[in-house]
Amino acid sequence: MPSQIGLIGVGLMGENLALNMAGKGFAVSVFDASSDKVMKFISGRGQGKTIRGCHSLHELVRSLESPRRIMLMVPSGKPVDDIIESLIDSLDPGDILIDGGNSHFSDTTRRTRLLEERGLLFVGAGVSGGEEGALLGPSIMPGGSAAAWQSVKPIFQAIAAKVDGDVPCCEWIGPEGSGHFVKMVHNGIEYGDMQIICEVYDVMRNLLGMSAPEMHQVFKDWSQGELESYLIEITRDILAVKDEDGQPLLDKILDRAGQKGTGKWTVVTALDVAVPLTLVTESVFARVLSSMKDERTQASGLLGGPAGRFSGDRSALVEDLRKALFAAKLISYAQGYQLLRATATEFGWTLNYGAIAMMWRGGCIIRSVFLKKIKTAFDSTPELVNLLLDPFFCEAITQSHPSLRNVLCEAIRGGVPMPAMSAALAYYDGYRSANLPANLLQAQRDFFGAHQYERVDRPRGVYFHTNWTGRGGDTASTVYGA
Repeated sequence: MPSQIGLIGVGLMGENLALNMAGKGFAVSVFDASSDKVMKFISGRGQGKTIRGCHSLHELVRSLESPRRIMLMVPSGKPVDDIIESLIDSLDPGDILIDGGNSHFSDTTRRTRLLEERGLLFVGAGVSGGEEGALLGPSIMPGGSAAAWQSVKPIFQAIAAKVDGDVPCCEWIGPEGSGHFVKMVHNGIEYGDMQIICEVYDVMRNLLGMSAPEMHQVFKDWSQGELESYLIEITRDILAVKDEDGQPLLDKILDRAGQKGTGKWTVVTALDVAVPLTLVTESVFARVLSSMKDERTQASGLLGGPAGRFSGDRSALVEDLRKALFAAKLISYAQGYQLLRATATEFGWTLNYGAIAMMWRGGCIIRSVFLKKIKTAFDSTPELVNLLLDPFFCEAITQSHPSLRNVLCEAIRGGVPMPAMSAALAYYDGYRSANLPANLLQAQRDFFGAHQYERVDRPRGVYFHTNWTGRGGDTASTVYGA
């Protein structure tokens, strides 16, 4: 009996996705470049399940029902292209290739066009949730060849996480690379969420002198309210784990963060489409700075700065930290959704922003109760240009930004770096300012480069140049946009 789907790449995610699919009643054929991995899986966790091991791509293709559905769970970049090249001549028109890895959305767009020219269908599916999500129910964000959706939908929605009863955290995103783009933005927001939690932890540890058990209790309390989310929950749990000597394991972990590139891709895309994604950008740079461990250790003995403990009302500052974290989260998601909208406009995609929030409600790393509010906002105003202008978000940020200011003041006084939360407040104050000092900046640009400027007392779109020195003449340069 033929399998309903093939899966290439029996690593951590691929193995668990195959088990998830088999558990939902689907027959799965699996292949990996390492035959040993296939044999170990089939004789181990996959034993007795509707999972068939294949030892060549040819065998995998022959084992599948038509139209064939083949999902790639391999590293992004050249490995994906190499497998496509190896498979393409063995497939029939209407067969579907699915890339479930963290590919750059521009690569997915290229592959979709290439395969459609050959009569094949391609799906770029962002999959979030890590090992546990892959096994128990991830968030899946598919895009690409629209004709493939009805064929992959029953499998994807069956294995996806469910919220609000039985709503799957999987829906069609849109054409070309839009699915992988939405997953990329998810990962960028994930970078931001993790960083602002780390900054709050740093204030608790170094400014308030709180112990791991004390911080555990705070995060436990926070996991029950408006901050309820997967990342708050795992932070709570991390703070409770002890090493073999009975000391907090967290204190033994080197403060040198890694990254795989999706955060950087998000920031570069934001620059390309002129969206001020400041919080995520600072989160990426915070990881880069953390990687400079040896330099930082040397600098700590040479460069002076405050290192005092907070002497005020500790419980009041902890409450301010809660509100500050919420404020920064509001701003981060507002920026992330601006990036979604700007890029969709750039590429002519039509995205359902409320549906995206629901796809992120379960299974994925940024899942939280907070996302319901985003869906409500876009259900109410589909053309909403910024989440902060929605009544709920406007009221929430109005109530919480004073605490963000208080926390940042105390952190600055105590020498605790808070790059992401500082960026959040700077964005908020800039966005709510009817007048920014960019008038001086435009005057400077016109002074040294004759780049021209607009005037407040003349129609928008009309540009002027001033001969500031009396020596420059009347020739002006090109006007550059954002």
